[in-house]
Amino acid sequence: MNDQLKGAAEVEPSWVTVDLAIFTVRSERLMVLLIDRGRQPYLGRAALPGGYVRKNETLRAGALRELREEAGIDGSRLHLEQLGAYGDPPRDPRGRVVTVAYLALGPNLPVPVGGTDAERAYWAPVSDITSATVRLAFDHSDIIAEALEEVRRKLEYTAIATAFCGESFALSELRRIYEVIWGQPLDPSNFRRKVLNTKGFVRATGEQRLPSTGRPAALYRRGEAWLLSPPLLRSNGQGT
Repeated sequence: MNDQLKGAAEVEPSWVTVDLAIFTVRSERLMVLLIDRGRQPYLGRAALPGGYVRKNETLRAGALRELREEAGIDGSRLHLEQLGAYGDPPRDPRGRVVTVAYLALGPNLPVPVGGTDAERAYWAPVSDITSATVRLAFDHSDIIAEALEEVRRKLEYTAIATAFCGESFALSELRRIYEVIWGQPLDPSNFRRKVLNTKGFVRATGEQRLPSTGRPAALYRRGEAWLLSPPLLRSNGQGT
């Protein structure tokens, strides 16, 4: 057998899927969207929403469709980006399946509703996955771990934290997003100073929110900058 025929014989048929690591903050906890699988393999096991990409369908279109079908969530308004491709041969017992994982972020996302091959869809604390309390199907635990680190890193260098906030927000709300995702407390005064000294990070709306107690809080919107200069770097629990 010549080298060309030998190489062709070693090529295994493969399939392409998409999976979505979708994060939101609920009750001051970082949550990730999961489904319980309604079919084999891993029947009943928790997993990320996703599935096979259809013929003539783009990867992004497939991701949005799977999100809508399996969890009843419209992802068209989410911050959605490719995280990476995962294709280790043993990752799927059905054969060689390469998945393209997407990372999505959003504030106040709705309660998901399971559909198609998902028995149910729900928000789960990320801490349950990172502590191995919840065992996920396929290599989805690894995907979530890498997605989480990517979000934490992006909080340092980009304005992505505003994707977890509403259209307008107080700086205390923005700070809480950092604290929840980084898993460390931040000094309020230092955080406020850094945010306001970072050109284009936020812009004042001129409005205030009146709390039930305490002083009114000034409201802000996301500014025009995406890359933060200087960045807000993580450090030893104080954010300084």
